[in-house]
Amino acid sequence: MKRKAFKILLSSSLFTLLLTTSCSVLEEYTSVIFKKETEDIVVEDTLSYEAVTMDYESDVILEEDAEFTGDVLDSIYSVSDYEEEFADVEIVDTLAHYDSLEVVLQERINRENSGEAIVEESDVMMNMIDDLADIPYFEQNKLEPSSKSENIYNYPADYVPTFSDSVYSERIAKLRQQTTIELVYNKHVKSFIDVYAVRKREHLCKILGLADIYFPMFEQALDKYNMPLELKYLAVVESALNPRAGSHAGAKGLWQFMYATGKTYKLNVTTLVDDRMDPVKATEAACQHLLDLYKKYDDWFLALAAYNSGGGNVNKAIRRAGGLKNYWAIWPFLPRETRGYVPAFIAVNYVMNYSQEHNLYPTDPGIMADGVDSVTVHQPLHFDQLHEMLNIPMEDIKFFNPQYKASIIPANEKNPMSLRLPEDYIDDFIDNEKELYAFKTKKGIDREKLEEEMKKVSDRSVHIVKSGENLGSIAKKYRISVNQIKTWNNLKGTTIYPGQKLIVYSSGAAKVQNNSSKPASRSTEQSIHVVKSGENLSVIAKKYKCSVSDLKEWNNLKSTTLKVGQKLKVYPASTDKNNKIVHTVKSGDNLWDISKKYGVSVEQIMRLNNLDKKTVLKIGQKLKIN
Repeated sequence: MKRKAFKILLSSSLFTLLLTTSCSVLEEYTSVIFKKETEDIVVEDTLSYEAVTMDYESDVILEEDAEFTGDVLDSIYSVSDYEEEFADVEIVDTLAHYDSLEVVLQERINRENSGEAIVEESDVMMNMIDDLADIPYFEQNKLEPSSKSENIYNYPADYVPTFSDSVYSERIAKLRQQTTIELVYNKHVKSFIDVYAVRKREHLCKILGLADIYFPMFEQALDKYNMPLELKYLAVVESALNPRAGSHAGAKGLWQFMYATGKTYKLNVTTLVDDRMDPVKATEAACQHLLDLYKKYDDWFLALAAYNSGGGNVNKAIRRAGGLKNYWAIWPFLPRETRGYVPAFIAVNYVMNYSQEHNLYPTDPGIMADGVDSVTVHQPLHFDQLHEMLNIPMEDIKFFNPQYKASIIPANEKNPMSLRLPEDYIDDFIDNEKELYAFKTKKGIDREKLEEEMKKVSDRSVHIVKSGENLGSIAKKYRISVNQIKTWNNLKGTTIYPGQKLIVYSSGAAKVQNNSSKPASRSTEQSIHVVKSGENLSVIAKKYKCSVSDLKEWNNLKSTTLKVGQKLKVYPASTDKNNKIVHTVKSGDNLWDISKKYGVSVEQIMRLNNLDKKTVLKIGQKLKIN
């Protein structure tokens, strides 16, 4: 029957229509040779079809040597035939036709019966796991297995247990009985079990150790909103429980909030404080965000998919799937990262609950997980003051308070701020609070110095360019000059674009900034150039390897008109090679943060390092700054 159906479909123009109906989203015509062998014949023909498109151009949908024609035709001919064929297979997805459709859409690395894991080393979640090994706190501590660990199965230390599909399926079914989340087992989940339980075993042990610190907090917040406690495992997928985690897209913290989404849930970002990295505030915001998404989709997996890729992508995938509101039904139409997101979440649920069965035990991070409390800070305070006066380990202060980006707590009476400390130091803080604010550190940091530093920061703003704006209108808004904006942002011309971020200072701070502003790659020694006949600003700028804007800025020139004999201040380009700045990329770095640190533009860094918008920064990568 199937052979007849195959011949009929192949010779009929209806084949294109049927395949189009199966795929639903159509873009461009491609010619592919389909070949199907039977016992007695080989049928070969060239078919024109419109390829299913995904959200990423890099996704490989179909190949010229595709060996899945039979599966495509079978699924078109009869779903019930497919069900019979796979009736004895223990790995079953939610929808009967799901595996058949997935065969059409799978990537090269996920071929049937290949045994190859589908999770690439470049996967975003893999990068998050790897970053855990590089955070400064762990670099300073020798990690040892927790004293609470118990090898109940008497495994050898280097033994890596593996289990059959039926065992994985049975265990996840037991976990499913304990929650309202529809946990299932399939080969995508299996691939991520392999990641956490085999390929990244050492990292998973660190995650188990960090879970003792963060999971009680997560569970308390989830319980407050009457949400499934299993959602705590989402933070493992998002950040590997690294409180300083950052993505190349700019997401931050345990729950990986983007700037705009964070603002929606009252997570503020300033030069000194990033609430997205505040474990307490971000956890509260994550619960609210997830609950809002669940109310919208009435399905936890769809809520998780929207948390990862945004509601727009999920809505688009639902439309492409014919309106089906089921994660596995819309799976082929989701962005690549989101297709691995829910399987990773299920895998983390499994591995964290069956860690001992996999010979995995918590690595003790050497911090007091059971004894952390919060105090309220009412005046500006530096981490060095806490460290030197109360002898609190600096790594503990930084680890529990990652939201304070410059080790400064910019608190005041009108805006007090929270500080998390090991319980052993809480009484010391309360008893010495007033003295702490006035304490002067070895580096000379005290209340006066902090207030001065905070004043500088408060004068700086980031302006996001809107459609129709130009440097002139922005300068007028902040009561500053166009040249000042160009200097602060290292702009060569006046061209700007919507969405571009510009550093601007209030007019009071602008004067201070201008008096001391000299490009970092220039000599600190001022020279005087006397204008000669025939010279103009362009000629002089070329001579001293600077820009016309630099000359106008250094000399407060309103126009380009010069007089013979006029004296101009210049700062010649330095010949000192040490003035060249190179930044080594660290965990959580992105181009925007790096540009702010050095006072240059993102565009300059991209130009000097031949980067494009799709480039993903790697830890240890060297970037030229000037």
